[in-house]
Amino acid sequence: MIEQINQLRAEAHSQIFSAPDPEALDRLRVHYIGKKGVLTGLLHQLKDLTPEKRREMGAVLNEVKTNLEQDLKQRQTELKRIVLDKEISGASPLDVTLPGSYAINAGSLHPVTRVMNDVVQILKRIGFSVVTGPEIELEFYNFEALNTPEDHPARDMQDTFYINPPVLLRSHTSPVQIRTMKENRPPIQVIAPGKVYRSDYDLTHTPMFHQIEGLMVDEHLSLADLKGVLNYLIKNLFGTRSLRFRPSFFPFTEPSAEVDMQCIQCKGSGKDCRLCKSTGWLEIGGCGMVHPNVFKSVGYDPDRYSGFAFGMGIERIAMLKYGIDDLRSFFENDIRMLEQF
Repeated sequence: MIEQINQLRAEAHSQIFSAPDPEALDRLRVHYIGKKGVLTGLLHQLKDLTPEKRREMGAVLNEVKTNLEQDLKQRQTELKRIVLDKEISGASPLDVTLPGSYAINAGSLHPVTRVMNDVVQILKRIGFSVVTGPEIELEFYNFEALNTPEDHPARDMQDTFYINPPVLLRSHTSPVQIRTMKENRPPIQVIAPGKVYRSDYDLTHTPMFHQIEGLMVDEHLSLADLKGVLNYLIKNLFGTRSLRFRPSFFPFTEPSAEVDMQCIQCKGSGKDCRLCKSTGWLEIGGCGMVHPNVFKSVGYDPDRYSGFAFGMGIERIAMLKYGIDDLRSFFENDIRMLEQF
């Protein structure tokens, strides 16, 4: 049987490397190692042998099968190269510079990217510079330097993604402001766009989202300067809209406020409006004057300098701008939704 197998191996090897085209090669594959092939038939005959002889012959046949599979693969590669060489050097060579026969659809910017770029460009026109920082942060930059004490709920393991305390995924881009102030002296006028992470997931929250925060520090800055910047930003994003500042609390600003914009659907009337829930106003972000403790943590004199900060979620702005009612749709990669932009 060994002689029969060696003769089969030599015969198959010769025929495989003489195959003139892929079709002939495939017929040889079926003939030798197909389900009803010659080699498969020999494997079925092993049941008639003694256990010791069966093991010996089984190993030989499996080795031959492996060799034949390698020969088939090698010849298939050679045939493909031969066909390509003929196309390139033939009477009508293949012109690789010709355009494809199928139209390629042009892509477009994701709505979140589009809105982020819009906000950055608007604020750059009035003197803001873009700064960035790491998404993996330390508690000092994310909480301590921002006047957020250890017992604050935001520092709970269930609210913040900790990697290995004090290392965590930043929950806002405010750490970039701290890093900027520690490395520079006033005046400062920066915006910090980027990804942030919080343990939320529903219609209006996702574990990862995009935020942009602004910071301005100098002598004699006031809430009037903050209001002027936000009015300019919203006017260029949504057109002329009234803004409302509601007293609020943030550990890193004092006084603090939530910023509401006149509803873009009911124009502030609130009448039967589902978008603003009949209030006439839409919340767009938070803001306030930088807390003196934050200045102390970065080595600024709070008696000499004042400053303001503001922040907003880019997805929230995109939802309002494009009339999207579920924030999660930004991340589901549904081409039907994305093609609208």
